[in-house]
Amino acid sequence: MPLYEHVVIARQDLSNQQAEGLNEHFQAVLTDNGGSVVDTEYWGVKTLAYKINKNRKGHFSFLRTDAPAPAVQEMERLMRLHDDVMRVLTIKVDAHAEGPSIQMQKRDERGDRRERRS
Repeated sequence: MPLYEHVVIARQDLSNQQAEGLNEHFQAVLTDNGGSVVDTEYWGVKTLAYKINKNRKGHFSFLRTDAPAPAVQEMERLMRLHDDVMRVLTIKVDAHAEGPSIQMQKRDERGDRRERRS
């Protein structure tokens, strides 16, 4: 089955438990349609680069999934209809990276930055 990575931004006025409950709901939708969730990460409340629906912050979540395309389409459809979800980004990947995502790593663990181009 294809591998996907999803980033979900939920409204800032939700509690942490509600935001994680939202993730569990969408994970259940995915597994009911024949997919599986490989890994989930809750990144917390982060400031947005610009306002979305009059919100300056949002709850960010990251999902790594292994699911057929119809299951992902159904999950995305339900996310778009849900009032608490502001944005969703889904990317198809060849392989999932091992370990935590770059957002969850400490600055010391990250690789050196590339030099700037002039």
